[in-house]
Amino acid sequence: MTTQNGRSVPEVLQDIVGNIQEIIRSEFRLAKAEVKQEASKAAPPLKMIVVGAAIGFYALGFLLFTLVMGLATVVATWLAALIVGAVLGLIALVLIATASKRLKQVNTVPERTVETMKENVQWAKNQIK
Repeated sequence: MTTQNGRSVPEVLQDIVGNIQEIIRSEFRLAKAEVKQEASKAAPPLKMIVVGAAIGFYALGFLLFTLVMGLATVVATWLAALIVGAVLGLIALVLIATASKRLKQVNTVPERTVETMKENVQWAKNQIK
């Protein structure tokens, strides 16, 4: 059995299958590129989280004692420690919250790939009809 252009049905089907395979490979390459692009957007906020946590940790270690002792000249030592700890905790919380907000803006779904896959499935359905 041959088609209007002189090619056999198995040849046409083989071409369709080959085209679909190439489309799928292209979609995977596109998805990989999109995920890589979105991952690169996630790096700066993640770095901010790490830096914020490190600053909070070291600040607590180095400054806490000095500030507590300074405040202890005015108030009880335990109250001085509580005040200093609360202030440093708030600073760390603000840094981490800001980075978390930015991290939520990163899109992890390869939207273009999903859309083109839908188009490709529709195209393949039309080709088989």
